[in-house]
Amino acid sequence: MKENLVITPTYNEIENVELIIRAVMNLDTKFDMLIVDDGSPDGTGAKVKELIEEFPDRLFLEEREGKNGLGTAYLHGFRWAIDRDYQFVYEMDADFSHNPNDLEKLYKACKEEGNDMAIGSRYKSGVNVVNWPMGRVLMSYFASKYVQFITGLPIKDTTAGFKCYTNKVLQTILNKDKIHFVGYAFQIEMKFKTWMYGYKIKEVPIVFTDRTRGTSKMSSSIFKEAFFGVISLKIRSYFRKFER
Repeated sequence: MKENLVITPTYNEIENVELIIRAVMNLDTKFDMLIVDDGSPDGTGAKVKELIEEFPDRLFLEEREGKNGLGTAYLHGFRWAIDRDYQFVYEMDADFSHNPNDLEKLYKACKEEGNDMAIGSRYKSGVNVVNWPMGRVLMSYFASKYVQFITGLPIKDTTAGFKCYTNKVLQTILNKDKIHFVGYAFQIEMKFKTWMYGYKIKEVPIVFTDRTRGTSKMSSSIFKEAFFGVISLKIRSYFRKFER
C-alpha cells in the first residue's frame, strides 16, 4: 500500500516541469508524482525521464500520443494509481497556478479530518485569484454559481482543478460509472458524482495564481462543453441510482 500520488498532465510544459517536480519532491510530507504527458514536442517528456534517474522510486511518467484532453489524462492517471494501491490521489497543474505547498492542506483534510475529497478552493473565502484579468475572474466565479444553481452541488468552487481523492472515491466512480467529459466539465462531473455517491467533501481555501511561464490551454470550446454539459449531467442523474 502506498500513500500519496500527485497526477500532473502536461503538454509543452518544458518551462515548468522540472521546477514543479522539485517543489513536490522537497515537501515535508512524501508525495510521489506521476506525469501524464501527451506527446509534448518541446521535450517535456524527455526532461521528466532525466529527473526519474534522480527520483527513481517517486517520479513516474506515462506518455500518450497526441492531445486527448485533460479528463482522459486524469482518468489514465487514476487507473494507474488504483493499480498501485495509492490511498490519496491528487490533481495538480504543472504551471504553479496551484501552489505545491497546498498539497499538505489537502492531505490533512483527507488523512487527518476524514474527508473523502478535498478541494483547493479559490472561492471558499472570498475570491482568491492572482494575475487574472477581471473578465476571467468574473467568468470563472459565475460559472461556479451557474453549476451550483443547475446541479445543487454545495461547493463554491465547482470548477476547481486542484483536488485530493481517497482511493475508495476513485474506485467507486471508475468501477460504477462512466465519465462523459474530457475538458473543463470533467472537473465538475467528478465533484458532482463524488457528492451524489454520498462522500464527504471539504473545500480548503487556497490562493490561485495564474501561470507566468508557458501557454494556457484554455479555449472557448472548453467553456461550451461545461455550460451545456452541466445540464446533461443533472438530467442523467434523475434516471439512475448512486449506490456504492
